[in-house]
Parts: sequence; structure tokens; C-alpha cells
Amino acid sequence: MNVAEISQVALALLTQFGLRVLGAIALWIIAQWLIDFGLKLLRRAFRNKHVEPTLVNYIVNIVNVILKIVLIVAILGFFGIETTSFAALLAAAGIAIGAAWSGLLANFAAGAFLIIFRPFMVGDTIQAAGVTGTVEEIGLFTTTINTLDNVKTIIGNNKIFADNIQNFSANPYRRVDLQAQLHHAVDPTDAIRRLKERISQIPHVLNNPAPDVEILEFNLAGPVLAVRPYCHNENYWQVYFDTNKTIRETFGQAGYPIPEQRYMFSGQSPDGTSANTIQRTSLERG
Repeated sequence: MNVAEISQVALALLTQFGLRVLGAIALWIIAQWLIDFGLKLLRRAFRNKHVEPTLVNYIVNIVNVILKIVLIVAILGFFGIETTSFAALLAAAGIAIGAAWSGLLANFAAGAFLIIFRPFMVGDTIQAAGVTGTVEEIGLFTTTINTLDNVKTIIGNNKIFADNIQNFSANPYRRVDLQAQLHHAVDPTDAIRRLKERISQIPHVLNNPAPDVEILEFNLAGPVLAVRPYCHNENYWQVYFDTNKTIRETFGQAGYPIPEQRYMFSGQSPDGTSANTIQRTSLERG
């Protein structure tokens, strides 16, 4: 075979390979457009059915990954590669990757359960895996939470699903728990009456259920009141801080004496007899 024949054969092979490459590129572009179009239709159909957006994103992502894998296998078949062997190789690789990435797959499975059981949704304020904040996204493997101090925190789904989950947005209202220390000379009934009247006037405090103000316990300084107003979750911290201010203002306007904590110290007097000393320390209210 001379040089001219070799050149013709090489040119034919390159032309054939080039056409296959161009065909593969065209196939990828067209198939990718079809996939994107189909995913848009799927998303629109779920939206029309008023399906939870978190669940829609989860399903669309799974379908997208599956279709991409099918597209890659089809392109390999277009180049003449035996896809059955490739499928077996992919399955073996999947087993190996699954063993190596067991934690990642556990996060994937936990994400599926989070979507199915829906202990919380996007926009809810929760406490999970030691993190408290607002849920921004529930992904395939991780959940994104924006904490109360505005820090974006990404947590593995398996860690969330394996831990206790507190959803502060699930119920229509929540309770604010505070305490108010009284001097032992103050009439607790009068203090309770004054606090109930003032706390009910705080913005966003609910009237139903009404705020709870009751005697919680007694200590050496005097009675301790449990002050518990109710509010919607989004108003929690505003009510919390305003209630603290109201406790201090109410007791100050009523002229209540500042509580004192009493400490008893035992010792001996100069003549050798035992003696007790009482030391008083003023306590801050609120």
C-alpha cells in the first residue's frame, strides 16, 4: 500500500470519526435541550398540582441525573462502544462507589425520608443537629439552614434525620419563658396583677391563650414568678426582650424593693463560741 492509499484510508477514517464527533455533539445539544424542556414541563405540572416546592426540586434533580446517565450511555453506543459491558462496568463502579461513599448515600436516603415525612419545610424555623435557624433549602444530600445570627450552615441530611428535630413553625404560636424575682416583702398577688395587665399590652402578645404569670418557686430572696406570654414564632425575640423590659419597668414604677440574696456564713466568735453572719447582695431585676 503506497502513501496515497494510506492517506486516503486515514482521511476516510478521520472523516468518519469527525462525523461521529459532530453527531455526538449535536446529539448532546439536542438531548440536553429536550431534557431541560421536559424538566420545565415536569416542574410546571407539579406547580399546577400545588405540590410542595421542596419535593418538586428533589424529584426534578433525581430525574435530571437519571436522564443524563441515559444520554451518556446513548452517546457511547453512538460511537460503537458496547453499552452492555459499560452498564456492567457502571454497576460495578456503583457498588464500589457506594461502599466508599456510604455516608453520602446515607445522606441521600435521609433526604428522601425528610421529603416523604416532611418534619419541616423550607421557611420553617427549626432546631436540628444542634443548629437553630430558618431552613433555606432541603437538597439531595444536605440541608441549608440560616442561623439566628445570620450564618449559612450546611448539614448532612443523615445527621438531621438521626437527631431530634424541633420545628418552631409547626404550631400557630409558642410560649416565651421568663422569670421575675421578687423581694420577700412584696405581695406576689399584686405583682402578678400588675404584670398581667402590662404584658397583655406588649405588641404581638396573644390574648388567647392569655399570658401566664404565677408563682414558680421560693428562694432566700423571695418569691420567683414564672412570666410566660404567648406569641407567633416570627415575633418571639421581640416579645422576649419587651417582656424583660416590662418586668423591670413595672416593678420600678410599683416601688418594689430590689431583691436581696442572703448568704449564711458559719464561724467562731473571738470568745470561741460559734457565730453566724448574714450577708445580703442586691439582685438585678428582669
